[in-house]
Order: sequence, then structure tokens, then C-alpha cells
Amino acid sequence: MLPTPRLLFLVLLAAPLIAGTAFAPWLSWAAAIYLILVGGVVISDMLLSPDPKDIEVERLCEKRLSLGAANLVTILITNASARVLRFELRDEYPVEIPVDTDRLSGVAEPFGVCAVRYHLRPQRRGDYHFGDIVMRYDGVLGCHRRQVRFAAARTVQVYPNLLAARKYDLLIRRGQLRTIGIRSIRQLGKGGEFEHLREYTPDDEYRRINWKATARRGKPIVAEIEAERSQQIICVIDAGRLMATPVADPLQPDDPGLTRLDYVVNTALMLSYVVIGKGDQAGMLTFAGTVENFIPPRKGKAQFQRLLEALYNVQAQPVEADIAAALAYLDQRQSRRALIVIFTDITNPAAVQPLIGLLQRLARHHLPLCVTISDPNIVNVAGRPVTDSHGLFRRLVAEQLANERRALLDQIQRSGALTLDVPATSLTVAVVNTYLRLKEEARL
Repeated sequence: MLPTPRLLFLVLLAAPLIAGTAFAPWLSWAAAIYLILVGGVVISDMLLSPDPKDIEVERLCEKRLSLGAANLVTILITNASARVLRFELRDEYPVEIPVDTDRLSGVAEPFGVCAVRYHLRPQRRGDYHFGDIVMRYDGVLGCHRRQVRFAAARTVQVYPNLLAARKYDLLIRRGQLRTIGIRSIRQLGKGGEFEHLREYTPDDEYRRINWKATARRGKPIVAEIEAERSQQIICVIDAGRLMATPVADPLQPDDPGLTRLDYVVNTALMLSYVVIGKGDQAGMLTFAGTVENFIPPRKGKAQFQRLLEALYNVQAQPVEADIAAALAYLDQRQSRRALIVIFTDITNPAAVQPLIGLLQRLARHHLPLCVTISDPNIVNVAGRPVTDSHGLFRRLVAEQLANERRALLDQIQRSGALTLDVPATSLTVAVVNTYLRLKEEARL
């Protein structure tokens, strides 16, 4: 039991009576009676207040938390007593994970249930541990505060962003993919599988008109052809030392942000989810100094689970990435034409020259797409207004670095590969839209 300010105030009221015994000894009896009354009030407060046995506390959250996303944690408080329960909570969440608030409070009505919520935003993948839940609640008369610990220890795992895949499913059912920047693209009027007939609209091409259906219905009808399925897409992920660099979010300057590798892992997971949902085959290769893992492209939910578990274990290595060995390894094992999405970083011009030769050879049988994350610091400084000589010098250096990077990307494009250089926060949408566009254009 913890004393409250109200109880301390009531006890301090006895001080004048006790001090007055020096002049009137009979005041000692008055002080004693008063303190007995205060004690009676405290005992009554304890008896009238909810008993810990009448309180149940349960934490609700996913066993798999999503990297870089706001993961909801709900704590349910069940009050089985006939008294109102006013409480404060402290959940012993993993200290390594930032939260939006750690001050939880509420009121549970008699024989009622109260829910309090907060969000975790993990910055790294791995295993994390929740502790117990500690509750403090005041007595009905406000004379004491009781602290109770509820056993709720458990282990959770932080995976790549699964919430993005669930959001994608929800939006595709509602036909609202454009709200997150992803276009719903189908291959219309080209080779593929017949899907359905519908009425002609002014935006449709004349060659898509189905004349037999038009004659039957007496109005223009067009045929929609869905893109060919069972195409292969392989994500090649660089897990070298350069990919361990954190990328700060411009909207959250105080947050160190995810690493380049974590952004890539989230994007690769989302791309694989969309690919499998389109009926295509998704695969993955990760490398650092050597090839670490290769999952041949397949379709189906079981393949997505294999990719998820593999991406969960991808960690950046403190070595230079050997992309040449990785692409040579893939070229030997992948005979069928595929879209090869290479997630890497290009900062060293000397390392790009051997990469160009490999991409030229790879482009003979496959469609390589080199994806890089633009440096937000260089972009911000290059576009910042100049106010003094120091700012001018910084801007010139930033523009020079940006031009060198653009030249390297142009060299890669001339080798026959596609390039995509976007900010980390736009990476997932840009890569998914590129896949859908290439599928629409029948380039896979």
C-alpha cells in the first residue's frame, strides 16, 4: 500500500493536537482518537476498494511485429468488482523499441472492461521480450494507492513489415490501391489470359473491341486480357557493410531511422507478396562477401513463408559485398528468363565497372533492374538555397556527388539494365509500380 497526498494531509492535521499537548495534556487523547479515526478511514478505504483478485489484465499484440511500422498493443483491464477502478499502467515493453507513449491510464466501470493502447515502432529485426504489467490504482476514498504486478512476460519477434502486406490486401479488395501510390495495372490488349468482357469506354483502344459480343448486345463491348502468369522475379539483396548505414526520415529528424538493408528487406517482402498475388513466381538471393542464401523462384503461400523466414534472418555483414560473385552464381542457376531486382548501393566508381560487364551478360537472358537508395543528405544540400560561402561550398560538393552518381546510373542503363534511384521512404511503392509497369508492357 502506498499513501496518497490526501492521507498525508489527514495525518498532518494531527500535528497541532500533538504539539498542543505541551500546554494541554488532555489534547493527547484528542490526537489519539483522531488518528484512530484516520486509521479507520484507511481500513474502510482498503475494504471498499477493488481487490486485486477482482482485476484481470491482458496484453494483446501480434506475435510477429512489423519492422518500421506502428504496431498496436492493446491492454484489456477487466474489473469484476462493484467499484469504479481508476488506474495507471506501466507495461514493461522491450526497452530497445521506441513507443509513442508510456503513460497509460483509464477508468474501468464496475463489472466492466477498459482498453488502453499504445504503439511500438521497431527499428531492428530480431527477438524481443515483454515483461510484466504493473498497475497502480487509488482507493475509493482516495486514502491509499495499491500497486499490483500482473504476470505477462512473453517473447515477440520483429519481422519485415507484414502490416504493409495486410494493408495491400485490404486496399486491393476495396479498389483503393492508389491511396498508397500503387497502381492496379493489367496487361490489356496484349498477350495473356482472357479475363472478362465489359462495355466500351472512350479511353479504350478500338482494336480491343470484341465485335461478336458487340453484335449480340447491340453496343460496343471490349475484352480485357489479364497479364501472363508464372513469370519469375528474383530479389538480389546486398547485405554488405554499406547497407548497414541508417537512413533518417526527413519527417522525423530525431529518429535515427532504419538501415538501408531494413528498407530493402521491407521492399523485397512487399514485392514478393504482390508477385505471388499476381500468380507469378518469387525468389531471393542474399549476399555479402559470398552468397549467403538462395531461394529459387516459386509461387504460392508456402513460398511467401519461406521468403519471410529468410528475410527475417538477413543481417548486414562488416565486409565489402561481392556483387560479381552473386550475379555469376545466379546466372549459373537461373536459366529461365526472369526479372532480376538487384538491391545495392553504388558509391565507388571502381566497383561499378566490373558490375557493368556482368549486367551486360545477364541482360542477354534476363531483365536486370538495379535499385539504389538515394542519399537524402546529398539531395537536401544540393537543393538548399545558398546564404554564405560555406553553404555554397557544401552545395557544390553535393551537386558534384549527385552528378557522379547520375553518371554511374547512366552507365548501368547503357549496359542493358534498368535503374531505379529513389528515397528510402518511396522505395517500396516505386519498386512495386516498376514491376507492374514492366508486366503491363510485357517485358518480363
